[in-house]
Amino acid sequence: MDYKNAASGVIDAIGGKENVVSAAHCATRLRLVIADDDKVDKKTLENVEGVKGVFAAQGQLQIIFGTGTVNKVYDEFITLSGVEAASKAEVKEQAAKKGNPFQRAIKTLGDIFVPIIPAIVASGLLMGLMSGFSAAFPSLADNGTFQLISLFANAAFVFLPVLIAMSAAKTFGGNQYLGAVIGMIMIHTNLVNAWSYVSYLADPAGNAAIGAQLKTYSVWFGLYSVNNVGYQGHVIPVVISVWFMCFLEKKLHKVVPEMFDLFVTPLVTVLVTGYLTLTIIGPVFATVENGILGFVTALIAIPFGIGAFAMGAIYAPTVVLGIHHMYNALEAGMISSMGYDTWMPIASAANVAQGAACLAVALKTKNAKLKDMALPASLSAFLGITEPSIFGVNLRFMKPFIAACIGGACGACVSSILKVSSNAYGITGLFGFLTTIGHTGGYAITILVAFVVAFAISWVLKIDEEA
Repeated sequence: MDYKNAASGVIDAIGGKENVVSAAHCATRLRLVIADDDKVDKKTLENVEGVKGVFAAQGQLQIIFGTGTVNKVYDEFITLSGVEAASKAEVKEQAAKKGNPFQRAIKTLGDIFVPIIPAIVASGLLMGLMSGFSAAFPSLADNGTFQLISLFANAAFVFLPVLIAMSAAKTFGGNQYLGAVIGMIMIHTNLVNAWSYVSYLADPAGNAAIGAQLKTYSVWFGLYSVNNVGYQGHVIPVVISVWFMCFLEKKLHKVVPEMFDLFVTPLVTVLVTGYLTLTIIGPVFATVENGILGFVTALIAIPFGIGAFAMGAIYAPTVVLGIHHMYNALEAGMISSMGYDTWMPIASAANVAQGAACLAVALKTKNAKLKDMALPASLSAFLGITEPSIFGVNLRFMKPFIAACIGGACGACVSSILKVSSNAYGITGLFGFLTTIGHTGGYAITILVAFVVAFAISWVLKIDEEA
């Protein structure tokens, strides 16, 4: 193909080079931040040579060219437009400025929780594997190597507040190591472990040793008291505490003379934030978080999967709105407090359903260009990446998108009834089998139901390919 001609066609269709704020590319897509979205002629853009699909997501106009092709089109685009080449992170930063306060807040949650997904996945997979091996070979419990691996398998969950604190500090523009200190304060060994405290409340007589460790501190000049209980299993209090820490740190950098800044700023930041965390921020937001998690857990557990059905139906629309990163915080809270994640199977059902609906379109259509785009897009959705299916195919024709929402809802309903859960978050679709060890049968039924329902409805419904 003529890459220069393709790049020129893109520039013309988006309203000229002066309408481009920044540009980057990923493995398959040209990612643009546009100054005025009204100037973009999407229909013309979809007919540019080599374009396999166009969609807007999270403040970016994303144009699918495919692996290998997008690199060459991007080079020509940069040359013709005169726009300075940018990284994906820089483009995302520019795109974020276009969002409203709510969207920016959700993006912030994503920036905090997405980077720690590898650690969560590693621990989740190890825990699942250890559990599976111990069930199959009970004698392994006495094996030294098995015991060592089991010891560090849950390390990411034991010290999750520290990981969250470091990631949050980076996101909020503060010192990551001061953030880590705040996380450490919240799970300090001198505080009673939060999980142990829950056991003590359930059976005080049977956990007298834990009760003996409990202390009460009189704080804020004797106005009230707090217990010496840690924040294992909590997420929101950590994020709020580190946000305040970063706010205070940046203010101190501005007012403290440079010659004293190195000593005064870290000292005051940790002292003030630590005290506020253990006396106000922690107790208040731990209560808020418990309420949120309790509500969501109860919703998923509504008999006959009614609550999960509703959640499975709305998952894809939240992806369209770009606010699905909020689920990362929810899942991290579930895993940290309960040891398992019941949201992940719901998300998987919704993602697989989008892929199934897209596959139905691919198999039915006689449009070669649409088929070439829909087939790989459906495979991507089965592996957990749904944007190409949603924006490139399903949402364009709407009926497949609705079919997928119904399929996702049905699959989510089944996951609730079968009580399917995951050991980690961040992996959905077919890869989800790696983190649902112990629930693989229920997980397989969940995604099969989502696939069949979405595919069947999308196959039956007729779409207007010219619309």
